[in-house]
Amino acid sequence: MQSPEPPTVACHSDFYVSLLQTGIKSRDPLIGRSIHARIIKDGLHLGVFLMNNLISFYVKTGFISHAHQVFDEMSVKTVFSWNTILSGYAKRGNMEAAHRVFDEIPERDSVSWTTMIVGYNQMGLFNNAIQMFLKMMSDKVPPTQYTFTNVLASCAAIEALDIGRKIHSFIVKFGLSVVVPVSNSLLNMYAKSSDSVTAKVVFDRMKLKNTSSWNTIISMHIQFGRLELACALFEQMRERDIVSWNSIITGYNQQGFDIEALETFSGMLKSPLNPDKFTLASVLSACANLENLKLGKQIHAHIVRTDADISGAVGNALISMYAKSGGIEIAQKIIGLTGTSSISVIAFTSLLDGYVKIGDINPAREIFDSLEDPDVVAWTAMIVGYVQNGLINDALELFRSMIREGPKPNNYTLAAVLSAISSLASLNHGKQIHASAIRSAEVSKVSVSNGLITMYSRAGSINDARQVFNQICCKMDIVSWTSMIVALAQHGLGEEALELFEKMLKFNMKPDHITYVGVLSACTHAGLVEKGKLYFNMMKNIHHIEPTLSHYACMIDLLGRAGLLDEAYDFIKSMPIEPDVVAWGSLLASCGVHKNADLAKVAAENLLLFDPNNSGAYSALANTLSACGKWEDAAKIRKSMKERAVKKDQGFSWVQIQNKVHVFGAEDGLHPQKDEIYDKISKIWKEIKKRGFTPDTNSVFHDLEQEVKEHMLKHHSEKLALAFALLNTPRFTTVRIMKNLRICNDCHSAIKYISKLEGREIIVRDATRFHHFKDGSCSCRDYW
Repeated sequence: MQSPEPPTVACHSDFYVSLLQTGIKSRDPLIGRSIHARIIKDGLHLGVFLMNNLISFYVKTGFISHAHQVFDEMSVKTVFSWNTILSGYAKRGNMEAAHRVFDEIPERDSVSWTTMIVGYNQMGLFNNAIQMFLKMMSDKVPPTQYTFTNVLASCAAIEALDIGRKIHSFIVKFGLSVVVPVSNSLLNMYAKSSDSVTAKVVFDRMKLKNTSSWNTIISMHIQFGRLELACALFEQMRERDIVSWNSIITGYNQQGFDIEALETFSGMLKSPLNPDKFTLASVLSACANLENLKLGKQIHAHIVRTDADISGAVGNALISMYAKSGGIEIAQKIIGLTGTSSISVIAFTSLLDGYVKIGDINPAREIFDSLEDPDVVAWTAMIVGYVQNGLINDALELFRSMIREGPKPNNYTLAAVLSAISSLASLNHGKQIHASAIRSAEVSKVSVSNGLITMYSRAGSINDARQVFNQICCKMDIVSWTSMIVALAQHGLGEEALELFEKMLKFNMKPDHITYVGVLSACTHAGLVEKGKLYFNMMKNIHHIEPTLSHYACMIDLLGRAGLLDEAYDFIKSMPIEPDVVAWGSLLASCGVHKNADLAKVAAENLLLFDPNNSGAYSALANTLSACGKWEDAAKIRKSMKERAVKKDQGFSWVQIQNKVHVFGAEDGLHPQKDEIYDKISKIWKEIKKRGFTPDTNSVFHDLEQEVKEHMLKHHSEKLALAFALLNTPRFTTVRIMKNLRICNDCHSAIKYISKLEGREIIVRDATRFHHFKDGSCSCRDYW
């Protein structure tokens, strides 16, 4: 573009100033260079006003180097010249260059200082902005309202409350507290710095308030959980903008009042305002929480009608809503439209939950693998998904991949992995995770410590669990105490569990319903009937915890194990809620221990009403009848079981050697080392019989010859697993065996003798508890 010819008469600099101001709007640098050339040609380059405008043109069109060249060539510079070039660098974020210019300014005015404060604030260098303001005050340069709004924004960003209060005193001194933008900035600073009391004082003293003032105080109340106050202020507003509505809708949604969030949204639709992406994301989140697929679809239809952008927050909210509300296929289609690169962690987690619900986690893994750079939350969500779906090995394999190529695991990741390992009861894996937690410093997080307590307990290492618990010290929460109490109870250390519970009460920790399950279990395993009754009443009357079926089952088990079968039966009949399978199963098991065939029939009949194909009920009843010598009645039960095609649960025992799990059934002949195993158990059998062991043939609930019974007892799954472990582990090391059913009397007695014979500690985890065998005795004191 060619610049117009200047007037032939009295060429004036005002003409070029007008051209430069017009050129700024077009953002065409060629115009400026053309005008610059004409100015030099006409000899007007010594005019300060004209050159200031030329510098301003270059700065505003983004040619800071040209501006600086003009600035350097000026023989006379005004404060405006310095401030213009300073502003050029500050607005471009080049604060180093800006600071060099600032240091050279002969006389700095409020614009110079404010330019630097604004520059630092916009670059996120909030401390620099604050320090610049304090130096400005020490130089006694009067600040403007723009100075105050920016320095207060910096204080709010880093919650510098003390400095903010000093700035407040300056605002009062300079008489700017009545200026609405300044008051709003003060209000925002106090709100962001968690001083809600002073924020309210500032708000109440404002003679003039705009919508921003109301929005700030409403957001503050929501942030502090004072939703009622926020709503009351919202009702007082004369003019509401989209931010006002969004604050209330989001507040309701975030605090779990999803129905109220949707009702507020309905009110907003009656106003002239249209929902934006934040509104839509919040109401879709409310639909997701309520699993309201119908309403979610209506909002989706509104989005389609208004041609709203579904990328980002809205798309993710749609995915979450459909995934949580049973529309996983539609969620998958939305991903096809938006792509996986924009999926948020919340949306991915919702998808994962959706796939877990339908029992198909593979699509979630495909999405996870397509994520460009999944963060620690996404990795953790995927691991948790595997754990929830029972895919423990997949969870551990993904965790190993995370260690190799992903982000550093956090405490939630480690807690999830520990949960997976706890279900495997793998001590070696657990120790590796413990080491990883120590290396990453996440072991200090209470969630990880709680996971370690549970892991060590389930892996049979109660001493390690106790050590972790003691290291938590002052960080213990209710889960820590409960985990340790439950662990001690499961390992037969009932008295120690109760001592810990009493200590917990002295620390003013309020127990919850799970804590009391652990306490009552401790009483059950230790046979402490009176204490059990005492704690059951304490739970109801002192801590006001309504007993659940788990608590009732514990009490039935407590009474039944102690031989108080009639009292246990009366307790069941007096329950205010209907007893479940566990309650009747506990009574049935106790009838077997104490050989009460008549009550066993009652318990079994009631149990089978809930679950007609419960093989455990048939087996327990048949075994009880057999133990009472009622062989014909037992045979009838087994015949009935066969006619109804009810299969008995087969007993398995397993042992882990060098990260490989070896599983054994009774009379197992499939293991590669079967000959060595059977030879070992035969030798052990002879040795322990020499030492006084007598096989408990009553543990075989079939009418067979004694010799046949003894042969069957010798080859129970836990004995085979033990023989294998003794063959394949170093002498004097601890052996850990897991069993899916209760250990039988004969195996319990035999392993006591074997522990002394072999000089080993043998830990057996059966379906209900741990047995620690050492030096010929068991931690349960033969009470199980």
